[in-house]
Amino acid sequence: MVLHSHNCNFSTKDSSPCSTNSTEPHNPDGLSRTGHTAVAVCLGFILVAGILNNFLTLLVFAKFRSLWTPINLILLNISLSDILVCVLGTPFSFAASVRGRWLIGESGCKWYAFANSLFGIVSLVSLSVLSYERYITVLHSSQADLSNFRKAWFCVGGSWLYSLLWTLPPFLGWSSYGPEGPGTTCSIQWHLRSPTSVSYVLCLFIFCLVLPLVLMVYSYGRILVALRRVGKINLLAAQRREQRILVMVFSMVSCYILCWMPYGIVALMATFGRKGLVTPLTSVIPSILAKFSTVVNPVIYVFFNSQFYRCLVAFVRCSGDPEEHPTPRTQLSDVVRVQKQNSVSSSSPRLLSDPTDRMLCNHHPDRHVLFVHYTP
Repeated sequence: MVLHSHNCNFSTKDSSPCSTNSTEPHNPDGLSRTGHTAVAVCLGFILVAGILNNFLTLLVFAKFRSLWTPINLILLNISLSDILVCVLGTPFSFAASVRGRWLIGESGCKWYAFANSLFGIVSLVSLSVLSYERYITVLHSSQADLSNFRKAWFCVGGSWLYSLLWTLPPFLGWSSYGPEGPGTTCSIQWHLRSPTSVSYVLCLFIFCLVLPLVLMVYSYGRILVALRRVGKINLLAAQRREQRILVMVFSMVSCYILCWMPYGIVALMATFGRKGLVTPLTSVIPSILAKFSTVVNPVIYVFFNSQFYRCLVAFVRCSGDPEEHPTPRTQLSDVVRVQKQNSVSSSSPRLLSDPTDRMLCNHHPDRHVLFVHYTP
């Protein structure tokens, strides 16, 4: 985004030396002292809430072994990347906003920009991978394998490698890192108009923001379609599950768009719009929203998880693992699979060889009515 203040641009060769003269006239395009204070308050809240939420998430995961499942490993990766942003990035921008200027020099600016970009892309990619894994589990898996972590580790490692693929090029000459907005944060130099910088911004927007969003919408959309089909057989449990998952999906997608899309749009405006179009105030608000994702991610993706919620309650009460002797529950994939089997052989009932299916379904010998036992 465009740098409008009098702070020096560390990443460009035509930057003039920083002026230390206190009589330098105030830049009318820069943030006022009140503006810097307001930004500092927001960043302070994000710093504290983000660390607390994600640290609590990591503690609960570490305490209860029942949460150590392949899909929860992706959730753990999201919390890890978010807490790294809060610990290794946000304190520097918070301190800079308190003082009204960047404090740790050119090398610190590049490190801050690289670290925030790296952890942010890891989080975005992990969110999309999580949605796709849920889609695969629901619609294409007969039974989830809770002991095979190889695929989950592959997804986690792939998210970090994919993020490195897009965050290392600015060090190699494809665009560059430097101050943004009012000069109290650092990121990609969105305002540079060279062909390499413009191409990098476009690729970053498409492959690290739009593509994960498309994958999320597709995956959760297919899950909701499957739920609609299950609801047609008038199962109260399916209808309740549909309503709960619909709220969760709406929260996931809307928060993703709210937190990240403004940042991407403003970056494109700074790259392709007229010079001076993006003011410090215009650029700092999307930046704060993007950092706010570290606060809402654990709430939506972890605290809305019923299994995690039970473990969280047990953690607060200092009790044992609530999942050691769980009540049999119908998984969404079980309901979809049962519905498909019932549609194929609705006229002639048959014995189900899968013990799980025998537990989930009972066919009345006369009416051929399907019952699904569900414990909310």
